[in-house]
Amino acid sequence: MTKRKAIPTAPEPLEAYARHFDDLFGKSNQRDKFRRYLEGLLLPTERNKTLTGLANTEPYVGAQHPRAQGMQWFLSEASWQEKHVQQRRLQVLFEEPGTAPNGQGVLVIDEHGDRKKGQKTAHIGRQYLANLGKTDNGVVSVTSLWADEDVYYPIDFEPYTPADYFAEGKQDPAFRTKLKIALQLVQRAVQAHISFRAVVADNFYGEDCSFRQGLRDLNTGYVLALKHSHAWWHPKAEIGSLQAAAKAAGWVRTEQPGRWIKVTRTFRDGSSQDWWALELDIRPYGPNKQERVIIATTDPSTLPELTTFYLITNLPAPGARRAQDSDGVVASMEEVVRLYGLRMWVEQSRHPGEIRSGSV
Repeated sequence: MTKRKAIPTAPEPLEAYARHFDDLFGKSNQRDKFRRYLEGLLLPTERNKTLTGLANTEPYVGAQHPRAQGMQWFLSEASWQEKHVQQRRLQVLFEEPGTAPNGQGVLVIDEHGDRKKGQKTAHIGRQYLANLGKTDNGVVSVTSLWADEDVYYPIDFEPYTPADYFAEGKQDPAFRTKLKIALQLVQRAVQAHISFRAVVADNFYGEDCSFRQGLRDLNTGYVLALKHSHAWWHPKAEIGSLQAAAKAAGWVRTEQPGRWIKVTRTFRDGSSQDWWALELDIRPYGPNKQERVIIATTDPSTLPELTTFYLITNLPAPGARRAQDSDGVVASMEEVVRLYGLRMWVEQSRHPGEIRSGSV
């Protein structure tokens, strides 16, 4: 067997990590560019990780620099398989005790949009970019991510292809909504036997009945957000919305909380904060029904937008009749709030610098 050509090493411990992937690259220049790519990902994030950012050259004019050209070749032309690299990345994470999935973590379903100019990029279109909060020309991917209080890392992703790419638009058999893509990502995680306590996602997913049914069909627990305006059919004399139910729960002040229960949220830096939680038992929802709804907030009197969760879950409540018949492990109100809180700290961690822990 021909001895492999030596290449410049990356700084430790990055070099030790890179060696896990060496057999996936058939040429020495591919192994070398892979290391430079990893170094580029870890550079300070004063600007987006464009080609010149990864190659550590000047914006725009630096695109012609040999480092940038070499990176461009590696990412778009070299004959290595992205799927094999991703599989190896997950294998390395799963074999390390500190990062291996466990039954206390969650599978976060989310989407990420990147603005793009022109029309030549695959899957590009004018569409809503959720992380930017506006409609613009760009590319959107639906992602799955594993998280607990200590670590988080991406598991899988699929690009969303806008309907106008298909001959029959949204009626075309090949068209997939973001909700359908999300269910497929969860199904792949289940089939790969990745351990997690529940799927968590924002109200785009929580408000969709078919998405929740799809998760139940997969025998998967979930904690999903609802809109604060979420309502249901009800006789005129009955309560029919989340906010009306919260107002009717008898809160006066801390010493007279009514039906609100104090829960303590503990954050990854060791600090803690008292919140208040309310479980509804009303028409479609309740501890002994298929789905529970829990409202958690820092202030039951005002329900501040930024610190109030409206959550729907199929995890059974402790002591409820459904817990005896369910395969799911019971979850107290505090546990439900903890699980959804994992999604929130991932969001807060990613957006300031778009740190991609566990990614290559």
